[in-house]
Amino acid sequence: MGSAFDIHGAGPALDSPRSSQSPAPAGTQGDLELELLGLANALYNLGTTVINDSTKERDKPGGGKQVGLRVNEVINHLGTIDDMAQHIPTMIPMQVLADIDNSRNPMQLTRERLERAATENQFMNGKIMAIDSYRRYLNEALAQNFPELERISRHKQLRRSNRRCTGLRRRPNK
Repeated sequence: MGSAFDIHGAGPALDSPRSSQSPAPAGTQGDLELELLGLANALYNLGTTVINDSTKERDKPGGGKQVGLRVNEVINHLGTIDDMAQHIPTMIPMQVLADIDNSRNPMQLTRERLERAATENQFMNGKIMAIDSYRRYLNEALAQNFPELERISRHKQLRRSNRRCTGLRRRPNK
C-alpha cells in the first residue's frame, strides 16, 4: 500500500496532500483512501520531478531516469486502485466525477443544490399558503352570499378535522 510519504522515507512532503489530517478509517475503505493518498503523493512527486528535470537539474547524469521511476510509481498506484475497486460496491455518480474533472468541489455543489432545494421549498410553501388563504377568503365570501352553503361547508370541515385526528381516510367510491 502507498502512503502520503515521500519516496525517500523522510516523512510527509511539505506540500503533499492531506499530510496533517486525521488517519484513514480501518478496513477496505481505509486501505483505498491510503492508496488514493499515495497516488496523490506520487502525482505530486512526479510533477516536482518533471519541473526539476526541465529546469536546473536536466544536465545532471541520470536525471531523466527519475521521471520514468515516478511514472512507474503512479502506474503502480493506479493498478492497485483498479484492483481494489473490484471489491468495493460503492458507486460514484458520473455527474460527481464530471464536476471534479471540471475543477468543481463536490461539497460546494452539494451545498448549492441544498440551498436551491430549500429556496424551491420556500417558494412552494408560499404557493400553498396563498392557495389556503384564497380558499379561506372564498369560503367566507360564499358563506356571506350563500348562507345555506355555510352549514354544508362547516359539516365538511368537521369531517375533515375528525379524519385527521383519528387517522381515518375517506373510502374511494366504487
